[in-house]
Amino acid sequence: MGATRQAEDGARPARRRLSVDRRREELIAAALELFSRHDAEDVSIDDVAASAGASRALVYHYFGGKQELYVAALRSAAAELQARLQPQGEGGPLEQLSSGLTRYFDFVEEHAAGFAALLRGGPANRAGEIGEIVDGVRQRMLRMIVHQMGVDAPGPALRVTLRSWVASVETAGLDWLEHRDMRRAELERLLVDQMVALLRTASGHDPGVRVLLETLLPATNREAVP
Repeated sequence: MGATRQAEDGARPARRRLSVDRRREELIAAALELFSRHDAEDVSIDDVAASAGASRALVYHYFGGKQELYVAALRSAAAELQARLQPQGEGGPLEQLSSGLTRYFDFVEEHAAGFAALLRGGPANRAGEIGEIVDGVRQRMLRMIVHQMGVDAPGPALRVTLRSWVASVETAGLDWLEHRDMRRAELERLLVDQMVALLRTASGHDPGVRVLLETLLPATNREAVP
């Protein structure tokens, strides 16, 4: 497997002397790149070592095994993305939502391998510790949105709506990385419009969402609330 993957993904880089932290970062970066393009079970320690220009023994020294490396790589990507989702507190709720999307897609664009590795494979392949990492990012994003909207505890209709939108954002990020046939700014505006459309639908099932939507929309658009 290692030899095959090396042939597919390029020649082995020359080894260099690096600090402990820098070497660990390079191993994680190499792992994320491989995990973003291949199923985890199809990536070997030898593949990661070859991609990073390190020895197999060194990878084991830092991470103990492939599962530990996989978890460390995903935790690294998740921590960076969650840092991007820190609320900025500028403008109204929809402006803050738009700003949060911009920071989210900054991460998607700048750390494509980490984003793809974090979400690749879908919910069916996310169990145990891996599932907790992915769900932690989703929960962080959900809490950010709820905070921006000034909601203490979302009811069932709003909770389902917001979680569905978070899933749409994840899918949009993966689709954009695959096709890149839409300008980022246009995609971000589309996602904000989708949020409003979802809230409009939910407002027909929960009067509290209707009140929330009226506070989010400019006065000129409020007559469109069902």
